[in-house]
Amino acid sequence: MISALTVAERQLSLMVLSLLALCGLAMAAAGRGDALGIHGFIVLAFSLGLIFVVISRYHDPEPPEERLSRYYDDPTKFGIVLTMIWAVVGMFFGVWVAALLAWPDLTFDAGWASFGRIRPVHTSGVIFGFGGNALIATSFHVLQRTSRARLPDQFSPWFVLIGYNLFCVLAASGYLMGLTQSKEYAEPEWYADIWLVIVWVVYFLIYIRTLQRRKEPHIYVANWYYMAFILVVAVLHIINNLAVPVSFGHAKSYSLFSGVQDAMTQWWYGHNAVAFFLTAGFLGMMYYYLPKRAERPIFSYRLSIISFWGITFMYMWAGSHHLHYTALPQWVQTLGMTFSLVLLVPSWASAGNALATLNGAWDRVRTDATLRFMMVAAVFYGLSTFEGSFMAIRAVNSLSHYTDWTVGHVHAGALGWVAMITYGSIYALVPWMWKQERMYSPKLVEVHFWLALSGTIIYVFAMWNSGIIQGLMWRTYNDSGTLAYSFIDSLVAMHPYYIARTVGGLFFLAGAIVGAYNVFMTIRMSRTQAAAAGTDADVPELQPSTAVQPGE
Repeated sequence: MISALTVAERQLSLMVLSLLALCGLAMAAAGRGDALGIHGFIVLAFSLGLIFVVISRYHDPEPPEERLSRYYDDPTKFGIVLTMIWAVVGMFFGVWVAALLAWPDLTFDAGWASFGRIRPVHTSGVIFGFGGNALIATSFHVLQRTSRARLPDQFSPWFVLIGYNLFCVLAASGYLMGLTQSKEYAEPEWYADIWLVIVWVVYFLIYIRTLQRRKEPHIYVANWYYMAFILVVAVLHIINNLAVPVSFGHAKSYSLFSGVQDAMTQWWYGHNAVAFFLTAGFLGMMYYYLPKRAERPIFSYRLSIISFWGITFMYMWAGSHHLHYTALPQWVQTLGMTFSLVLLVPSWASAGNALATLNGAWDRVRTDATLRFMMVAAVFYGLSTFEGSFMAIRAVNSLSHYTDWTVGHVHAGALGWVAMITYGSIYALVPWMWKQERMYSPKLVEVHFWLALSGTIIYVFAMWNSGIIQGLMWRTYNDSGTLAYSFIDSLVAMHPYYIARTVGGLFFLAGAIVGAYNVFMTIRMSRTQAAAAGTDADVPELQPSTAVQPGE
């Protein structure tokens, strides 16, 4: 890591880390008696630890000039490791949260273990920790291969990766202290939000600088999706998190928006976070790794471009379908519903394009669990986007909203689409990065696949059933015109489904643990072989990625 940096980059690292340490010290001093102070100490300790790491290797020889003829994959490798760690952590908290709904005493009388605190640890850990690190790691890999250009420098990718994970740590630790903006997918407070903006701008500049230096004249469609993910998430994050802190010595802040405007801004952000973080970014992943693994060209490159522009334009208008039957103006609700229905066309175009790409490779799907991860992801993507459009219809929404049906829909997308395409991509990528012919254990990949698929089906079907039952019980009236069931009655009816939900989550968590073990053992196997041969696993020379060229 440090040895790959030039002396100038090591000096820059020390300067940036020193500034960060000073910020942490200022936060700790100003925030005495406040959660801001604790986060200040975390930032300070984080910075000092990295300063020690840099100083310990500061006098290592400069990397040779020949490195510029090779791709820079060290950040991708580290990102893969972080992805697998966050997967286990985030999903562990998810199982705990699910279990709390069936057995509330599992808080063990600890305030930090209450549902309201560990639930955002789960959502942020999985979405931002697991999903975000996977996107950053794979985007660095895809960008270099499809542009035939090395990343512009060695410092900025590490700044993005390490800085992003500092944000994730601040977010998770803040939730456990009860520190939150109370905004879905946007819970971290103002200072963490500012830090993420700085990291994200550097991430965007990496992409722009690399594409400017590309040797491949065409910008491959996966990069379009990754760029949309980076750019739009930045706009969403900045606008939705506009807030005024109580003071610079307090963690608490108040949103710049209020009332129905705050709700509309939040769900414009919330739905487009799903659109561009959990959809566009992972479509970029799919459009590279699925054709590469299948050794087939994309079925229709033209269709991939059309669906890109359809998704990019239409998703921006759909967020108001989260606010049916509220104080939001009726025409805005109708607008969101309409665009949600039209959105089905480009979404299914992408899902169909992925499945059609497998024509001629279905025999490999039967025998290759990695490719099967990607195939199932495309199926769940099509299923989830249809369900999302269907649930946006106002009449359907009157039954589904505020029920577990919504939770089932979210997890059909998160487990069936996001996690499946991520694991498929990682299982394809890990042997390439560590120069192995295959994963440590192909059988464990198979085991992981069936654990993940079983867990997803159990979880989603449990939530579909409980959600529809909830909706029906809440709107059932007796002959006198009053509600036939109390809220407690509906809660009792949900209990077996909450147990099933926990079981499904346990299956998926077990798969994540198996996957992490397989990845770490593959890395260990590579290092053992390299040590025995007295060689180093260098990154490959700059060359085009021929398996993903356009094919109509």
